Amino acid sequence: MPSAKILSEKQAYVAALKDKIANSAAGVIVDYKGINVADDTKLRRDLREAGVDYAVVKNTMLKLALDGTGLEGIDEVLEGTTAIAIAAGEDVMAPARILCKFADASKDKFKVKIGYMEGKVMEKAEVEAIAKLPGREGMLSMFAGALTSTLSGLAVAMQAYVDKSEGGEEPAA
Repeated sequence: MPSAKILSEKQAYVAALKDKIANSAAGVIVDYKGINVADDTKLRRDLREAGVDYAVVKNTMLKLALDGTGLEGIDEVLEGTTAIAIAAGEDVMAPARILCKFADASKDKFKVKIGYMEGKVMEKAEVEAIAKLPGREGMLSMFAGALTSTLSGLAVAMQAYVDKSEGGEEPAA
């Protein structure tokens, strides 16, 4: 039986982790076994720059933190080494994108286990699909490109209408 001090520290840790998970929009849980210190340092730097909180956690602590969050389906993959990346910044897809890219490069040493987004548990395949989507900046530029092409098409159509009207012809509907 742990001492009262250690027990209270663990309870505070679980409460803080539970609060962080409950207030986050997305997160990814990974198996980090087999990566070296240099790769881990680079991964942590990339995650930190993207505004992602990343921590190695004990499975029992994470199970306790997940209770009451609606993400209890995650419990089934909590075996072996476990780390969690929680989206703390504006880009909620950043954890999935960075961790899936790292997992692809590490060749079976580092594996994505499961994830969650907007209160729903996502299987590994869903996390990988989200990782392939463009980021916020990419989506905004795609949206701007679509608006620009639509507006330029409208401008061409309006100019054709004006040209036809000035020529004295009756414009076609």
